Amino acid sequence: MHFTSLGSTGLSVSRLCLGCMSYGTPDWRPWVLDEEQSRPFFRRAIEAGINFFDTANMYSLGVSEEVTGRALREFGRLDELVIATKVFFPVGTGPNSQGLSRKHIVQACEASLRRLGVETIDLYQIHRFDPVVPIEETLAALDHLVHSGKVRYIGASSGFAWQFAKALSASERHGWARFVSMQNHYNLLYREEEREMIPLCETERVGCLPWSPLARGLLAGSRSSVTDRNASTRAATDSYGHTLYDDQVNWEIVEAVRTIAGQRGVPMAQIALAWLLSKPAVAAPIIGATKLEQLDDALGAVDLVLSADEIATLEAPYRPQPVRGI
Repeated sequence: MHFTSLGSTGLSVSRLCLGCMSYGTPDWRPWVLDEEQSRPFFRRAIEAGINFFDTANMYSLGVSEEVTGRALREFGRLDELVIATKVFFPVGTGPNSQGLSRKHIVQACEASLRRLGVETIDLYQIHRFDPVVPIEETLAALDHLVHSGKVRYIGASSGFAWQFAKALSASERHGWARFVSMQNHYNLLYREEEREMIPLCETERVGCLPWSPLARGLLAGSRSSVTDRNASTRAATDSYGHTLYDDQVNWEIVEAVRTIAGQRGVPMAQIALAWLLSKPAVAAPIIGATKLEQLDDALGAVDLVLSADEIATLEAPYRPQPVRGI
C-alpha cells in the first residue's frame, strides 16, 4: 500500500479509502451487508495496508458507525487508523435531527463518537452544504469540536466551488479550523468537477476523496447498460444512483476502459481507479465493496501506472454532463 498526506496536513492516509456505506444493516438498504458479513472486508482492508475508513451517521441510521467501530477496534490499531464520518442528512424525524446547525453538529458528533467507540474522530465531514444555516455557524461549531478534542480535522462533501471557497475564506478570516478535504463526485464518466472544484482544491491544497469512483459499477464492467437492473441488488434498488447515471452516459468511455483493461490483462476497475490516482488533487478514492474480489481488484490499482497515451485515450470521449451529486 502507498500513502499520501491528506491535503496540506501531516495526516498520512492510504491511497484507497474503504467506504463503509455497504456495512450496517439491510433493513436500511437491501444491498447492505450485516455485521457478520462485513467483518471480512475490514480484516482484508487492514491486512492490505488500508488505514483510511469512511462512514456517515446516516448510513444504516447509525448502524454503519457501530459496525465500523467494532471491526476497526478488533482488527486494527486505532492510533494508526484514520476514521472519517459525516453529518447532515436526517438520522431521526425531529426538526433538529438533520442539517448543519450548531445544535445538530455537536449532538451528532457526540452520538457518532459513542457509536464508533472512540474518543476522537479523525476526519469529521459535512455531508452536504446546508442552504439554510449560515456557513459561519457551521464552521464555528466544527471549530469548537476541534478545540474540544472531539475532532482532529474537518472536511466537506459535494458542493459548488463557490460554496467551498466561501467556507475556506470564512475559516481564514475568523481563525477557525479549515476544511482539509473535499469528498466529491468524480470519475471517468463524471468530470464536471474539473471545471472549478478540482482547480480550487489544488490551489488551496485540499485533498480530494472521490466518491462513486467506479460510477456505481459501470466502469467496472458489471452492468451491460445504464438500465441494467439485474447486475446486483444495488443496481435494482439504488434509486439515488439512478439519478447519477442515466441515458446520457457515454459508453465510449466504458469501452475505452474495457479496451485498455484487456490490453493490460487487468480488471476494468483497476484502470478506472488508476486514472483517478494519477490526478494530483486526488488523495484517496472511496471504494465500496460487497464482494471480496471487488476489494482485491481495487487494491491492484495502487501499483498500476497508466501511460500518457492511455490516459488520453480514456479522457478523449468525454462530453459535458449536467451537474449531478450535489
